Amino acid sequence: MKHLHPIMFAGTGSDVGKSIVAAAFCRIFLQDGYTPAPFKAQNMALNSYATPDGLEIGRAQAVQAEAAGIACHTDMNPLLLKPQSDHTSQVVLHGKPLGNKDAYDFWREGRTHQDSPSQSSLDFRREVCDAFDRLAVRYNPIVMEGAGSIAEINLRDRDLVNMSMAQYAGADVILVGDIDRGGVFASVYGSIMLQSVEDRKRIKGIIINKFRGDMRLFEEGRQMLEDLCGIPVLGVIPYFKDIYIDEEDSVSLEQKQRQLTEGKVNVAVVLLRHISNFTDFDTLERDPRVNLFYTSNTKDIQQADIIILPGTKATLDDLLELRRNGCAQAIQHAHREGKMVVGICGGYQMLGQMIEDPDGLEGPITRLPGLGLLPIHTTITPEKTTRQVSFEFDGHPCQGYEIHQGISDTRETILTTPHCIGTYIHGFLDNAPVIEHLLRDCPQTSDGSSATSFDLHTFKEEQYNKLAAHVRQYVDIPRIYQILRHE
Repeated sequence: MKHLHPIMFAGTGSDVGKSIVAAAFCRIFLQDGYTPAPFKAQNMALNSYATPDGLEIGRAQAVQAEAAGIACHTDMNPLLLKPQSDHTSQVVLHGKPLGNKDAYDFWREGRTHQDSPSQSSLDFRREVCDAFDRLAVRYNPIVMEGAGSIAEINLRDRDLVNMSMAQYAGADVILVGDIDRGGVFASVYGSIMLQSVEDRKRIKGIIINKFRGDMRLFEEGRQMLEDLCGIPVLGVIPYFKDIYIDEEDSVSLEQKQRQLTEGKVNVAVVLLRHISNFTDFDTLERDPRVNLFYTSNTKDIQQADIIILPGTKATLDDLLELRRNGCAQAIQHAHREGKMVVGICGGYQMLGQMIEDPDGLEGPITRLPGLGLLPIHTTITPEKTTRQVSFEFDGHPCQGYEIHQGISDTRETILTTPHCIGTYIHGFLDNAPVIEHLLRDCPQTSDGSSATSFDLHTFKEEQYNKLAAHVRQYVDIPRIYQILRHE
């Protein structure tokens, strides 16, 4: 296939749909016979994924790799920032944690020093550029994703992921704007006009995303935007609700269900302040027998049929908050009444007897008693476990992955007691045998009803293909190819 320029989907802001559009083009290029690979130089997210070689990257790039039909690799997201608090993040470079970094220092310096004085400082710009170079040798084209807004001019000289990365890669930039949130003319025009003259020339097209209503009503607006910016509008993509792609940004949690409903199995996911990997519950949420909702309301937690404590990036801080807001007591009360409680990763640690952080890795809290539902004691350690795992549940083979800091004093991959299950395995609830086990004793499924056989891989393939078809319908794909082939 003819070599294509790298393409970057940059945004007018966060949550405008860059990740989903990039995933769509990974699948489109694959369908058209190319060998695409995703790339995001720097990501900030709590939803992450373990690569086949046991390293950590942002969830969005793992999804995009799936759409491209390839295994994910840390070169696709060489730098990952996982927020620990409002001011600090864990820095993950090439899939391995370097430690926590103050946000001000990170953005001011753009580099970090290793713990050992004998080791030279790491230049993040060089590291992410090297990762891109390794990918570019193997794949065609590279489908790049920017971060947040490309118009954060106060950070321009320290930018690793937007226009400076596009310039290094020689990428053609497509600007994605979200019309659903309003102000799309100002956000698109302003994002372009705030670029340097050189960077402005690199922006080759505009995609308007999340359009609702009659497309004909925007025809005049489309022409006005092209006249204002001097850049073609390559497509207007309608908002969709019937295509399911894993989302990374916690902003999407705002659209999640928040309340109980009658006639279904009510599954309450406890809404932690530092919730991570909330995609763990997407498969269960799609089960027609289930109403899965997110809440920190103690009454709703006690009335739910199943309660899930999810993963978190700040286990001790969230555990303390659960005690303060009454959720811990509500979970314990529900468990005593025979309700099923499930803990995933950090939630699993919270269900134990005690959590200790002797080195203060998470913050000032060094020790807290857990909820006491599982016989484990956890110590937070500097070493991080990241791996894909296979396990057996009710005699059936299952798959998942682990990403956690902390060691619990049990060798069991999955620990069960009456009405309680705990595990470090993300993707645990993507497995049909696990879901059937959880639902079989609920009154709403006492008639023995079960979901039709669900194959997650087949389902995901269908969704990527539906997404690609949706984008093909509303975006000028031939024009995209002309841009990417232009010398």
